[in-house]
Amino acid sequence: MASWSPSPFPLLAGLLSFLLLCRPSATSATPSGGIHHSFIRKPSSPEIPLFREAPAFRNGEACSSPLSNATIHVAMTLDANYLRGTMAAVLSILQHSTCPENFEFHFLFVQLEPEVLSSINSTFPYLRFGVYRFDPNRVRGKISKSIRQALDQPLNYARIYLADLIPTDVRRVVYLDSDLVVVDDIAELWQVDLEGKVLAAPEYCHANFTKYFTELFWSDPVLARTFEGRRPCYFNTGVMVVDVEKWRQGGYTQKVEEWMAVQKQKRIYHLGSLPPFLLVLAGNIKPVDHRWNQHGLGGDNLEGKCRALHPGPISLLHWSGKGKPWLRLDSRKPCTVDHLWAPYDLYRSSKPSLEE
Repeated sequence: MASWSPSPFPLLAGLLSFLLLCRPSATSATPSGGIHHSFIRKPSSPEIPLFREAPAFRNGEACSSPLSNATIHVAMTLDANYLRGTMAAVLSILQHSTCPENFEFHFLFVQLEPEVLSSINSTFPYLRFGVYRFDPNRVRGKISKSIRQALDQPLNYARIYLADLIPTDVRRVVYLDSDLVVVDDIAELWQVDLEGKVLAAPEYCHANFTKYFTELFWSDPVLARTFEGRRPCYFNTGVMVVDVEKWRQGGYTQKVEEWMAVQKQKRIYHLGSLPPFLLVLAGNIKPVDHRWNQHGLGGDNLEGKCRALHPGPISLLHWSGKGKPWLRLDSRKPCTVDHLWAPYDLYRSSKPSLEE
């Protein structure tokens, strides 16, 4: 049996001391299995990757009870094609958290294969989580073709409907893409003071904001006045802290949908779900430190060429763009930054190896 290769970052040890909390509105995991680093039984679907069981983690002495209001809610999408990335992201979050028992994950899906749910249960036996179906019909007629097919998938738009999908008693959530790893305690991001804003994210005001919209948008005097009274800056929707209660009250889902309808008529941007977020919220979010989204590591949206890290401290590494670290590592043509993702990879190939 292969041994666990530790991350270069400190590893929290021990066993979670609580059982899963179940929600009536979601399908939840059931604790099972031991804490040894075992291999997971091969699922019936060949498309579902194989994973080994993750190490277990427990709270530090200073943590509040996971059953109290100290719960940190994290939302992610769940798709078989990105499951390997999701597993790595979850492991990285728990590994670097002071209070890993206090996390509850909310996974959004369009089509959930039974093997995917089984993999989560087996890989993280003590994880508190719920799964929620996003009906693709909600966006079927609203999506416009973008520059990359992956950006046009209905699940990519689920973040717009996040407040409608997760339980109503959840007031704040950290939304994360599946192509990232966290190398810091995400509780710090969770606790950011939103200062009355509906959303917090790293803001990039040095970026050329005009390039996210077509010439038709900027040449239309009515559309061009959209950003009057605010200083619009780019932010990446793959890492967001969202006040879901304020989102619901402000009708932000409808506001984003209205811009998607304009896009269908006039073609005012080329990317997928990002531009309508910018149209509604750019210049009106709570900015947080850039270390919480070292994005663009997947390269551009067309070719996915290698990119180097930006200077400065890093709390979160994000492979946004076309290139994904697991695919480049498997092809034996990884970028240098992909080796920073590899320690969190729980994937175990079904091919025989000398390790097994």
